[in-house]
Amino acid sequence: MNMLDNPADLPSVLVQLRQAFAADPYPSAKERRDRIARLSWAVYEARDRLVKAIDADFGGRAAGDSLMGDLWPALRACRYNLRNVARWMRPRRRRVSPILQRGRAWIAPQPLGVVAIVSPWNFPLFLSVAPLATALAAGNRAVLKPSEFTPRTTRLLAEIVSQAFAPEEVAVAQGDAEMAHALVGLPFDHVLFTGSTERGRQVMASAAANLTPVTLELGGKCPALILGGASLARAARSIATGKLLNAGQACVAPDYALVPREEVEGFVSAYLGAVRRLYPTWAGNPRYTAIVNSGHEARLGALLDDAQRGGARIVGLGGESGRRFDEAGRMAPCVVLDAPPDAAILQEEIFGPVLPVIGYASLDEAIDFVAARPRPLALYLFGHDRSDADRVLRRTHSGAVTFNDTVLHSIVEDLPFGGVGASGMGRYHGREGFDAFSNLRSVFDRRWPQPSSPLRPPSGLAARLAEPLLRLAAIRHRE
Repeated sequence: MNMLDNPADLPSVLVQLRQAFAADPYPSAKERRDRIARLSWAVYEARDRLVKAIDADFGGRAAGDSLMGDLWPALRACRYNLRNVARWMRPRRRRVSPILQRGRAWIAPQPLGVVAIVSPWNFPLFLSVAPLATALAAGNRAVLKPSEFTPRTTRLLAEIVSQAFAPEEVAVAQGDAEMAHALVGLPFDHVLFTGSTERGRQVMASAAANLTPVTLELGGKCPALILGGASLARAARSIATGKLLNAGQACVAPDYALVPREEVEGFVSAYLGAVRRLYPTWAGNPRYTAIVNSGHEARLGALLDDAQRGGARIVGLGGESGRRFDEAGRMAPCVVLDAPPDAAILQEEIFGPVLPVIGYASLDEAIDFVAARPRPLALYLFGHDRSDADRVLRRTHSGAVTFNDTVLHSIVEDLPFGGVGASGMGRYHGREGFDAFSNLRSVFDRRWPQPSSPLRPPSGLAARLAEPLLRLAAIRHRE
């Protein structure tokens, strides 16, 4: 069965998938392309239903966010994997030292077996389909566990999978955190999890019992750093676009802005102007996405309340009334100024249309601010001074960097996607994703006929040759 709603059924489904994999452990490129094509076409044919399901799950999700933020990149990921899978499958030659001639060495990518994919609610289609397409390209069977926060989309995904695949190819697990916990605790050959840092720790702990390798795509506070001399208008427009995509409910959304202190007011004015041009109205606007549920609304409200108690100023589109949400849960975009360093809004990932703006006196101060915090998933740099940009790159860490824009690196198919430190581990997208779902088996062929080797024990010549060989191998250090 493709659709699962009882955690107790998971072990038997895993056995079924393992047996199917054992019967066909190295599917051909043609078979893999066929599976990816089936997935792509099933998603495309259900596009209108998917947009409606996501809209209903969010209580108001902009069609543009679903079409361009979910469907389009999901289909592009399928196409990219389909086009490249045959090349990625080929053996990769490696060098052999002269002393081991006439040997040959290569890497042979091998399917891992059965993988688990646990996807989040914020982009429920893209973040389910893209890793599934990559797992299929690598020749695996899979169990997909979408989020319980988007139940209609999850049910539709399960229906799509059941139409496109046999039960022994792909299964979809529906359910809450209990289902996810049961899933990642089973001996899969790989687990890919996308979600919060705290949940990522739990997934890693559960997978450790079986030594299951994990790829963790987590969150973090992605900074947007505006360098001196940058165009405030252009930076503000790009940051507003990235921040308000899906109403800020994206792991790669710019979480806060670092701006030269003397330009803070100018940036805030430019940013709010860009927001108004994107969304002349926010309340009741069908082009603007709602916060996914009341729990997340309460969390965002609490972040603003905490910042205000610490003396922060809130400037935004809610007007003097301070209105934050409309009846559907859409949140007024706003800027937070003068938040105290210990405010929760500067410590936690925001995941909403709220942008703290922090002024800095020198570039070193801005760099130190970023470097002192957990390593983010993405870093956005605005400006054209290459020496300043290089200083930032050398002294900070992040999963990715985008110059003079936001978010777009995540849909460059050939770039590996992933975090570092608290923002995740491992990479997917591109060949790195294929490799993550593969066993990169090392192969050495000691070809015949072989010259007799004086170095084989118990030859006394080996001991006499050891010193000159060690000297040749060593690297001379010169003061």
